[in-house]
Amino acid sequence: MVDPKPLASTAGYGEAADVLVEQYESVTFGDVHRDVLHLFPSRPGTILDIGAGSGRDAAALAGQGHVVVAAEPTEELRRLGQRIHDDRDIEWVDDSLPEMRVLRGRGARFDLILLTAVWMHLDAQQRSLAMGAVAQMLLPQGRVVLSLRHGPVPAGRRMFDVSADETVELARGQGLHVVHLSERADPHGRQGVHWSYVGLELDTAVD
Repeated sequence: MVDPKPLASTAGYGEAADVLVEQYESVTFGDVHRDVLHLFPSRPGTILDIGAGSGRDAAALAGQGHVVVAAEPTEELRRLGQRIHDDRDIEWVDDSLPEMRVLRGRGARFDLILLTAVWMHLDAQQRSLAMGAVAQMLLPQGRVVLSLRHGPVPAGRRMFDVSADETVELARGQGLHVVHLSERADPHGRQGVHWSYVGLELDTAVD
């Protein structure tokens, strides 16, 4: 018997875009990121939101005066996000991990890279490649704020059980050190779901 084709990291998101956008927008940026708000730039800076979804976080950050790039590979989510947050100055880009070919191709660098509910969609090989790509897009002393979902995987989605410890080890191999580790319950109150938050910082530019 031939194994079925593996699910893509974005599997299930386009078909459920309307429902997902409503879900994403039902909680605020401040609530979702309450434990890591101190890691975000205190003055206007450059921020990349990878897997931006509905643009909730990108819009909040743009409203604080940051220059924000929202990378979202799922066309349906990207289109809805642009429409919902068209009052915010956000650059939307069709780009994705592990390569981030578009933004890396133009040499883009950022003060902070946000990865909200993204990392656990990548398999082990992709996570290794992606950490290198992320590190290359950081400015010196730039930071990464990353969240990992733990618990049941929704039907039709691809997720892996990725630990904070593994993520930290990958980061260290790319010149990043840990500035924050925490866990919290699911902000949507879903049974059996909880989250890890990881904050990373780059000491020097990684070439």
